[in-house]
Amino acid sequence: MITGLIREELLSSGATVVGIASLRGVLHDDIAHLDTAISIGVDKNLNEDTISLLVSLQKKAAKRLKREGYRYFCIPPDSDRIKNKFVSSLFSFFPHKMAATSAGIGWIGKNGLLISAEYGPRLSLATVITDAPLQVSAPIEYSFCGECSLCVEFCPSGSLTGNFWSRVEPFIELIKLDRCNTHKSKSRALNGKPNCGLCINICPYGRKEIREKAREREINSGFEEVRV
Repeated sequence: MITGLIREELLSSGATVVGIASLRGVLHDDIAHLDTAISIGVDKNLNEDTISLLVSLQKKAAKRLKREGYRYFCIPPDSDRIKNKFVSSLFSFFPHKMAATSAGIGWIGKNGLLISAEYGPRLSLATVITDAPLQVSAPIEYSFCGECSLCVEFCPSGSLTGNFWSRVEPFIELIKLDRCNTHKSKSRALNGKPNCGLCINICPYGRKEIREKAREREINSGFEEVRV
């Protein structure tokens, strides 16, 4: 089956996690015919090497889809930073995090990041959308941050609202972007980009013992909330 072939090929080529999502009813009209997403995550910080890996993984998925006669469109990693291109306009309608939550990879935390119970907040993402009849994963419906608000309490710019994400309210304001951007613009640059990252480093799901606790809860009783 093509779903298994794509998943196996991507995982054996460096992907950390691969999820398949149904996109029916959520896409921009220009791409609504491509109603399935392959969400690809790697457990690495987003830098040039990671982007190269994600792009190579997208190409592998695209090659398989083309070979089987299906249409596809690759939304590249870091596509929100690509200016004056068609893909940058699509990103605002369908960001990688939406594909990942729809594919059951993780939820959107109070820090505005995708958080995986197994891999924490450090997954870097890319997406391939297609008309192939792939077997889709169950989406994650709501946040599992629970009572934890460490990222909100310690955000140096006071950018985080503390709101809870859910699929019912996927665009609820989690971050006051003007405050966040102002703070990052004053921070020490890393590889030419503003640097902060406290909301990643402080997240308990980034710690091994919390991820193990989350996996145990998932196995024993489904995706229950993990309080930290």
